[in-house]
Amino acid sequence: MICLEEVGMKRVLFNIVIPLAVMVLWMITCYPVCNKAEGFDYFLYWIMVGCPYGIRKMCMFLIPRNFGIAGSMGVLALNCIVGGLIGGFVLIIRVIKIFAEMLSVITGHFWTSCPEGNGGTE
Repeated sequence: MICLEEVGMKRVLFNIVIPLAVMVLWMITCYPVCNKAEGFDYFLYWIMVGCPYGIRKMCMFLIPRNFGIAGSMGVLALNCIVGGLIGGFVLIIRVIKIFAEMLSVITGHFWTSCPEGNGGTE
């Protein structure tokens, strides 16, 4: 009999379930904004979905200082656009990592046999 121990369940929860749920929830939230009467705007969807994943990278490089209000807002908008583009690629990499983790759990790398004497049948 094969069972998933507590450590394995925590690994599945924190490496697969929660990141995938956050990604799906954010993608569903961004979908109605990009669905327009003329059609679906894929570029805007790419930027919006990737913005939370890439904005941290961009705010380290372009810091709005010594500007007026308009210059600071322009740098912040540039941070959001470029951060969204970078974040789209980061999101793809995270999805690949999640599927690799799922594959390793399915193939049994994190599964151990149950200890004897707990009533399991073999």
